[in-house]
Amino acid sequence: MRFLFVGDSMTIGRAGDWTWRYRMWRHLESTLPGGYEIVGPRSRLYVPEDDAATSEAYADPAFPAPARRHLAGWGEGWLHMAPVIGETVTATRADVLLISLGLIDLGFYTNSEQTHDNVRAFVAAARTANPHVRAVLLPVIPNVRAGYDAPFAAECARFNELLAKAVADLDTAASPLLLATVPESYDLDADTYDGTHPGPTGEHKLAAAFADAMHQAWGLGGPYAR
Repeated sequence: MRFLFVGDSMTIGRAGDWTWRYRMWRHLESTLPGGYEIVGPRSRLYVPEDDAATSEAYADPAFPAPARRHLAGWGEGWLHMAPVIGETVTATRADVLLISLGLIDLGFYTNSEQTHDNVRAFVAAARTANPHVRAVLLPVIPNVRAGYDAPFAAECARFNELLAKAVADLDTAASPLLLATVPESYDLDADTYDGTHPGPTGEHKLAAAFADAMHQAWGLGGPYAR
């Protein structure tokens, strides 16, 4: 089973980060040993000084190179991933997409309705490439801007409603979609390093959101254990 991580800055991570992708790799190693592969066209971390993904300096240097693969980018959202997901799924033969997108779209590029349209375009393109692809989609999680920008907070809430509806509408037996649950205990002070990007505890909680959704709905893997 081939897993593809799709995300923005919270998924790609910065140089020196563990990343929630690393936490998920450890989970897959313990629950699906030998029964999975992580795929994707990229592997690097973002470097602020370069304003580009130029680093392989993960917090754990033993993180295997094949497990570092992803389709994530700093400043990239549904708007950017919808046009490339089809070719990526074709090239990697991905079976399961683990997707954390939306915050950057709403913050800089598109409103909730437009972002919702890009979600549907993304799913359609992924299914054209693989009619049996599965996906777990994480809603926009709490972030510092929503705490002081009421219109932005409203757009996040509205998008999460539209995302839930899209998942319900588009879910099929042949190509199942799951909506992951935002961790109830997610705390901006404890679980992020800047009010948006996850620190170590936040990484565990994001990985658990995906792992537990797959285990509960599909019987895939097992419950997340730190």
